[in-house]
Amino acid sequence: MPVLVRSFAKINIGLKIGPRRRDGFHSLRTVYQTVALHDRLRVEVTRGTGIEIRSNDPRVPLNETNTCWRVAERVMKALKTRGRVVINIEKGLPIQGGLGGASSNAVATLLAIERAVGKKLPQQERLRLAAEVGSDLPLFLIGGTVLGVGRGEEVYPMEDLPALDCAIVTLEIGVSTPQAFADWDARQQEAASRKQEADQLTATTSFATLDCSSHAMSAWLSGSSTGVPAKGSGDRAEALLLDLVHAGIENDFESVVFPQHPELCEVKRALERAGARYASLSGSGSTVYGLFRSRELARKAAKRLTAEGMPAVATRALTRREYWKRIFG
Repeated sequence: MPVLVRSFAKINIGLKIGPRRRDGFHSLRTVYQTVALHDRLRVEVTRGTGIEIRSNDPRVPLNETNTCWRVAERVMKALKTRGRVVINIEKGLPIQGGLGGASSNAVATLLAIERAVGKKLPQQERLRLAAEVGSDLPLFLIGGTVLGVGRGEEVYPMEDLPALDCAIVTLEIGVSTPQAFADWDARQQEAASRKQEADQLTATTSFATLDCSSHAMSAWLSGSSTGVPAKGSGDRAEALLLDLVHAGIENDFESVVFPQHPELCEVKRALERAGARYASLSGSGSTVYGLFRSRELARKAAKRLTAEGMPAVATRALTRREYWKRIFG
């Protein structure tokens, strides 16, 4: 029988880009947050061999370049199982939108194959396999609020954020992550050539600030930071929105993506005008999201932005428990 699985999206709450590493990747630090927007996958393991991918979206690759294909190959081998894997992807998430759709699809494929064949990999083996395929995959093996370090593939579960309501806007713009990193490097090199010593100090301070922001967020999540209300989740949500602004937690990709795509900067401003207490690019884009104090405010903002020609949808953050409860079915 086919296995039905939801493939949820993520947003990045802050993203700091550190130095380029010897392996060519950049050191990163970010807080991932899964949200309720999702694709639907139908995965079946039948007699035969090979992998077949189908989709309702013609932009989805149907060959070995698809992360689902690459994960399926590895999972079947790791489980020592034979069969033909058929993956049907019903897209609801944007492609190249910064919401982790392809990575989430791949993890959904992994989980569905396990259920289809009645075998499970140990969690550490799952994480290792996922990290081989892509930096964003491991977060979807945890769900909820997740700290990502390394190149983003080293993931650590954090205490779940309070209920957060979002309005998410995705324009029909394909933002290339490799190009965004290249633009970041070029920007850093240009600055360094103008004032090398000062820029080295700035780069060091920037990554040190990243550590401070992470510690501050961890302290807030644990309830140990000062000034956090001890009442209900609504108070915690309001405190977080204020803390994000006051701490200057932001996505470094904005500094290179917004100049290339000023319409995305305008979306961020429109979200703020619509009442978002915090707005940011997710990943390298092209999705921009805003966090609101209530579901009703998020819905009103999404309706307003859509009317202004910026396609928006209201959604909410998923806790880790909600994430795993809703994946199958």
